[in-house]
Amino acid sequence: QVQLVESGGGLVQAGGSLRLSCAASGNIFSINRMGWYRQAPGKQRELVASISSDGRTNYVDSVQGRFTISRDNAKNTVHLQMNSLKPEDTAVYYCNARWGSNWSHSWGQGTQVTVSS
Repeated sequence: QVQLVESGGGLVQAGGSLRLSCAASGNIFSINRMGWYRQAPGKQRELVASISSDGRTNYVDSVQGRFTISRDNAKNTVHLQMNSLKPEDTAVYYCNARWGSNWSHSWGQGTQVTVSS
């Protein structure tokens, strides 16, 4: 099992920045990929950014060039730096880990990000 604890989030004006962090514990050596999803009211949850065990990153088009996902292996933590935030980035953000041979899911508790115009 992998457990995830998120921190960060909050309220920011458009154009501002926030950083989300996600600390992993448990069977961390089985993690294949970590990522951040978000879900806005009335919308489906979408994968925003991910980083694989070999360091490759992927981003949804809408955040490309504004968000950066990174990891601190020493602290078993993944960060999502969000710059140039827009009101449409407003959502609950969830940390996710895919682990084990079956690529099981683990989820963080979610953190609210609100961008005011």
